[in-house]
Amino acid sequence: MNISYSKTENLGGGRVLMLFLLFGLAIYQLIHAGFPAFAIVCIIPVMVLGAILMFRKGMSVFWMLMAINYFIQWKNFPSIGIPTSIPNEMLEMLLLAMAAINIKDMKFERTVNLMMFTIMVWCMFVCIEVLNDSCNLGIQIGPWFAGARMAAFQLLYANLIFSLYIKDPKILIKFLYVWGALSLFAAFWVWKQQHFGLTDAENAFLQGRGRSTHIINGGATIRLFSIFSDAANFGVNMAATAVAFFIFGITAKVKKYKRFFFIVGAACLWATLPSGTRTATFCFFAGLGTYVILSKSVKIAVPIGIVGILAYIILAFTTIGNGNASIRRMRSGFDKDDASANQRTINKAVMKKYLADAPWGIGLGMGYENVPANNKFRLLATIPPDSDYVFIWIRTGYVGIVVFVIINLIIFAGASWIVLFQLRSPSLRGIGAGITCSFVSIQLGGYANQVLMQFPNCLIFYGAISIVYILPHIEEEWMKHEEEQLVVEKEKERLKLEKKRAKRV
Repeated sequence: MNISYSKTENLGGGRVLMLFLLFGLAIYQLIHAGFPAFAIVCIIPVMVLGAILMFRKGMSVFWMLMAINYFIQWKNFPSIGIPTSIPNEMLEMLLLAMAAINIKDMKFERTVNLMMFTIMVWCMFVCIEVLNDSCNLGIQIGPWFAGARMAAFQLLYANLIFSLYIKDPKILIKFLYVWGALSLFAAFWVWKQQHFGLTDAENAFLQGRGRSTHIINGGATIRLFSIFSDAANFGVNMAATAVAFFIFGITAKVKKYKRFFFIVGAACLWATLPSGTRTATFCFFAGLGTYVILSKSVKIAVPIGIVGILAYIILAFTTIGNGNASIRRMRSGFDKDDASANQRTINKAVMKKYLADAPWGIGLGMGYENVPANNKFRLLATIPPDSDYVFIWIRTGYVGIVVFVIINLIIFAGASWIVLFQLRSPSLRGIGAGITCSFVSIQLGGYANQVLMQFPNCLIFYGAISIVYILPHIEEEWMKHEEEQLVVEKEKERLKLEKKRAKRV
């Protein structure tokens, strides 16, 4: 019996070893060759086990989504041979499936609001765009779906997920901490790039695809991009994040929150400089300018207004700080004769002539790989759009860009109304105002650069403004949570004071 048992044990050990080898091979193939059938079959058990664990701890999937969304375009992130958006979308679908299964615990009524309505209108318009055949190529389902996912569906996913999963003050604060921690890492990494150089993967991007836009002034200035896709994306994100966290810091009552928020705001504001992104300056001051209105406070409005006016005068009408390359780069944004701005004006004039014959645009997903060389709209399919708003204008025409602008204005107006008239707690109003002002910043960034639908911006900023719409639902809980934190702080201060007195004695 002992001998028989030993043989079985050895056989089992061999099978386990074989399974580990197969899984190792599958993961290797997954990383280096994409998704061949063998790799998919081998990783199914791992995926099932992961799904079970995720369903048991739902919020872990949300935080995983936050992390992957932030790092997915990092040049040092290993390529897995699939479209960049797929990991995000898989986690989003999983989160929505989990919410549907746990429907009793999820507050779906919170998702029924003005923002959801406007996004649904935009998604319906984008669905109608599948019939757009301006290029006379027939209905192109594949390209349309790829374009629709980027332009509309990811907005819907972000709205639903954040409305459902940010359901109490503790999760809200944890979200702000995670957002802040990710932003601090991005600021740290650009500091590392500045002082210790680029990795091989980052340098390959800089010397290749990014050379014409990131090495400027004859090589005297290098625009750094941290863990983002490019410098413009990084700079605008940092500016919008700085706006949000400075406002959080100004209005927070709990000291540990206030300190953290100001640290993140300062780090992100500094990080806009090595990005060399001129738009970041306008985004930052546009966000602060919006807060002057939403704050409903003369004490806040006056100093912010004075600082904004002084900064504008210094950058637009003086040469102060011209010894610094980053400040010179920012100042060029006020130059009416700037070559880059002039080229954009020329490009838009060309687009306008072509789009006169395509009021619904050339179609979502229509790019250089879809539109043949002899097609009338080939130029529109290949010309650099330079911004998200121009991209949507080209793909969906005058009709589409008007709808898109209106839905974003409605989202902003609805959030502003909540901040101004529905929230009583000053600190919670500050969180709502900070998010709303950062939404203004990122929209301005999307008007000037192609960053609005980029990772990580779309999920963070459209998801965050979704939170503003559910703040009235958690206000009572927030005030209790804040009061508890203030009591804890007072107790800690009292104990510290007692220890000081005891040492003196």
